[in-house]
Amino acid sequence: MAERILILDFGSQYTQLIARAVREANVYCEIIPYSKPFEIDGNLKGIILSGSPFSVNDPNAPVIGIKGIVKQLPVLGICYGAQLTAKTYGGRVEKSSKREYGRATMHVKQRKDKLLEGISPLSQVWMSHGDSILELPSGFDVLATTENIPVAAFKYEDGSGLYGLQFHPEVYHSTEGKQILRNFLVNICGCSQDWTPAHFITDTVAELKEKIGNRKVIMALSGGVDSTVAATLIHRAIGDNLKGIFVDNGVLRKNEFEKVLETYERLGLNVTGIDAKQMFYNELKGHPEPETKRKIIGRLFIEVFQHEAKKVEGIELLGQGTIYPDVIESVSVHGPSVTIKSHHNVGGLPEKMHLDLVEPLRFLFKDEVRKVGRELGIPADLIDRHPFPGPGLAIRILGEVTEEKVRLLQDADHIYMNSLKETGLYATVWQAGTILLPVKSVGVMGDERTYEFTVALRAVTSVDGMTADWAHLPYDFLANLSNEIINNVRGINRVVYDISSKPPATIEWE
Repeated sequence: MAERILILDFGSQYTQLIARAVREANVYCEIIPYSKPFEIDGNLKGIILSGSPFSVNDPNAPVIGIKGIVKQLPVLGICYGAQLTAKTYGGRVEKSSKREYGRATMHVKQRKDKLLEGISPLSQVWMSHGDSILELPSGFDVLATTENIPVAAFKYEDGSGLYGLQFHPEVYHSTEGKQILRNFLVNICGCSQDWTPAHFITDTVAELKEKIGNRKVIMALSGGVDSTVAATLIHRAIGDNLKGIFVDNGVLRKNEFEKVLETYERLGLNVTGIDAKQMFYNELKGHPEPETKRKIIGRLFIEVFQHEAKKVEGIELLGQGTIYPDVIESVSVHGPSVTIKSHHNVGGLPEKMHLDLVEPLRFLFKDEVRKVGRELGIPADLIDRHPFPGPGLAIRILGEVTEEKVRLLQDADHIYMNSLKETGLYATVWQAGTILLPVKSVGVMGDERTYEFTVALRAVTSVDGMTADWAHLPYDFLANLSNEIINNVRGINRVVYDISSKPPATIEWE
């Protein structure tokens, strides 16, 4: 097992960013709730205590036994974690007379300390706290201050490796924050920084071989990044004992069914493509409501998948492309109870099929999945593709889905995607898509009056899809694209561009 860091989560909105920063330093880490017991073994190199929406002075503030942990491992407290450390050892933490939020300048007092090695004397950091450490406990040293607070960074003088940061090194606005985290990982915890995509692949394939043995695995593939990378890893371990099923539900992008099957064949995956378009069209007829469409597609997918799975003898395991954000246990900000995020398994298959799960990506973030995919040799056009909704184009056709509307949207969307790629704009946006609106408008083409559909183009920039801003695509690009769609897709005579951000709008229209 690889060396690792544990991040104890007290409910901070930034906890996942800490994990991403640690992993960017090629050190494996996991997030667990502060209240969850953990085992200290030879592979565990250090502990990071996250921030929290609580005050350490709240009657029900979450606490852990820092003194016991630091006897065995280095500890870094961040924001709430730093305040809890100071209070635990007898320091004074009180509500600030002035709440410090946003950018601040850190004045480094001890540049030779292992934590702040190589950090500029004046360094921009990001603050977000209502409490401040006004007095450090006996035996603690101030490493840095800001204009507004007397303690921005500190350490325990006994050399145990106990440190605290009042700011958030994990966020983008702390310009040298990731270097500070690397200093903790390397200089203080002694991490070797050997957790790379290649290392992950070697370890995971070996673990899968041991776990699966000679058993057969079945997997629903979507053509997406997660399921393709997961399937490739499982295939490396067990070969054709992995059986993949790729269902054409009639609402994929233009030619996607054929292209994805070709890619799977090039990768050597044992995949069967099922053309179920007509079945989905028949069931979707007469159902304009978004939620109804989603349920129909989910139900039919399970039926088709189960029907095909019965043809394969000896299936014992179900493969899935579940990734880490879907399974992280997160601390409720309203109290110390723990809630577990439900993960988006494909159409509820585990509940229906009663098979044990194989989830080789369940400890990876999305950007890490892409890195592993590249290392595996999966083509860039698949690895770098934008997120695509599970119900496909069905929720980009507002109202009832028909075969004719699907054809119109596929053709318009095909032109949009190709134009983004040809101009180099595809890589600059997080997600793009075309929406067919349930309205017709008057137009003129040549000497003819037309009465045809309108499509809306959507493109957003984002990090994780939780918030998103509309992408400022060049006017010339949009003008040329509008002309190309209207001139080449009979049935569409108007193109509009969606300039709504999330929130208040969502990325998808349904």
